[in-house]
Amino acid sequence: MTTQAVPTTSKAPRLRALDLQSIFSWLLADGIVTKDTVKAQFAQAQAVLKNAAGSMHPLTAVAQCKLVSALPPNRLLTLDLLTEWCATKVGLPFIRIDPLKIDFTKVADVMSASYAARFNILPVEMTASTLVVATADPANVEWEAEIAKVSRRKIELVLANPLDIGQYISQFFSLAKSIRDANRQTGQDLAMRNNFEQLVELGKSNKQFDANDQHIVNIVDWLWSYAFEQRASDIHLEPKREFAVIRFRIDGVLHQVYQVPAVVMIAMTARIKLLGRMDVIEKRRPQDGRIKTRTAGGQEVELRLSTLPTAFGEKLVMRIFDPEVVVKTLPELGFPPDDATRWDALTNRPHGIILVTGPTGSGKTTTLYTTLKALATSEVNVCTVEDPIEMVEASFNQMQVQPGIELSFADGVRALMRQDPDIIMVGEIRDLQTAEMAIQAALTGHLVFSTLHTNDAPAAVVRLLELGVPDYLLEATLIGVMAQRLVRTLCPECKAPGGELSDEVWQSIGGAWNIPKPDTVYRPIGCPECRQTGYRGRTGIYELLTVSEGFAHAVRESADIQKLRQQSVADGMKPLRIAGAMKIVEGFTTADEVLKVTAALV
Repeated sequence: MTTQAVPTTSKAPRLRALDLQSIFSWLLADGIVTKDTVKAQFAQAQAVLKNAAGSMHPLTAVAQCKLVSALPPNRLLTLDLLTEWCATKVGLPFIRIDPLKIDFTKVADVMSASYAARFNILPVEMTASTLVVATADPANVEWEAEIAKVSRRKIELVLANPLDIGQYISQFFSLAKSIRDANRQTGQDLAMRNNFEQLVELGKSNKQFDANDQHIVNIVDWLWSYAFEQRASDIHLEPKREFAVIRFRIDGVLHQVYQVPAVVMIAMTARIKLLGRMDVIEKRRPQDGRIKTRTAGGQEVELRLSTLPTAFGEKLVMRIFDPEVVVKTLPELGFPPDDATRWDALTNRPHGIILVTGPTGSGKTTTLYTTLKALATSEVNVCTVEDPIEMVEASFNQMQVQPGIELSFADGVRALMRQDPDIIMVGEIRDLQTAEMAIQAALTGHLVFSTLHTNDAPAAVVRLLELGVPDYLLEATLIGVMAQRLVRTLCPECKAPGGELSDEVWQSIGGAWNIPKPDTVYRPIGCPECRQTGYRGRTGIYELLTVSEGFAHAVRESADIQKLRQQSVADGMKPLRIAGAMKIVEGFTTADEVLKVTAALV
């Protein structure tokens, strides 16, 4: 585990107390506050400190005054900014505590929660020879000799946000206790269950675990809270031979965040399956479920659950769906204005088939739900058949495919046709039968949306023809195809000009369309807001094919993929890589991101 530390340059004595007098003396000396305002600002901070309900750190009191720096660029003096600045004055490194990079079980072994709270300190990293301890009071080091002796390690002090220290003292020690107690109660024998390599050990003990044990409840609640805080889209619980791994997917990239004892993972999985109304006892076959919960801020969040039996036990993946995504506008999803106009024109047609293509995780569901949400007025009947239902949306009539009772996509569309629909969304066209039912729905006056897994928009037409759909039916019903990908966007807080972009690389991205190479190319830097990755969030890039008479003629003539692509471009389609090039020009992303998710232009 590594901790991000900002080296300091100041050599001032580190034992200087962080009181209001010292803080404002330093602020005045550095020109952050002026002589004209310092007296009033000092009095304001004193009043905040005096009126605080409990003990308040002086830096917190200053931050609550919402002062603005007198130095350009006149930034708001937040608590993080003030703490980082103070670190340079007391000669300590500054860290932003990242809960995903701290082994909280080791933290709890160093000292007790009451001891940490007494001195307002938090161990954040431990190596064979060193213990890194975060503090908000560098003058109070009476604990240092004792902890060095107990841990048998050299103590390294770092300065951290006082509110973060207080928050994580409470969370880390409580969580570590829950895991330790759960591990003790469940017993090591449970690690052998469902582990193919240890099958001979089964039956040695009848000891069972309780998925409703308060320790397990605490761990699961904490897991979800952190995942929501970190903007994770997926949570992976992966059993291994001797331990279990928790990973979060953030902005499309998987991050290993914690390891927990295998027996604790078994109990966590049971708890989540119980909440998802899944069969807790059945561990030999995959299962699906869903849970609706709330964030700390009260926002509803849906979790889609999927289990998979593996060599070391059940693997559980939770996909997190934010209901807010369906109320986003097309520009917020990344649509350029011209493509948004063309997409609106397509989706307002009275009938026909519109396809969205792309690999798993490319944002197809978000695009479709956003579009359907906009179309689902009180005068329109929107029906969907999905496998599984991604998000429950009150304005749709949603049905889930049930292979166990022979309810396929084709059967679902057949049933929906008798429900007086205006708009039908078919989760995916996987076979000729489903394609034929979608075409039949379009021919009888319905607007049909569906998805395919193809590399680009023209390839969707070839795929349907390969499934056995006659070209004359495609000509009569298909009105548009959109391919899409997601690229990570540069963090707006830390992105900086000066990125490298060679003429050769730009030629492969935008040169074929004679797009001028941008004068300024931004590069990822990394900051606390983006967890030092340089990227924060993702945006879509799109290629939108509208079926013209020329395109329909090309389908009838030969359905050659190269001719279809050429005709699509002639009709106004911008390929994915060109859409990515425009995101680079606008400063939203990097060439590496675009090259990673798009194919070369042909």
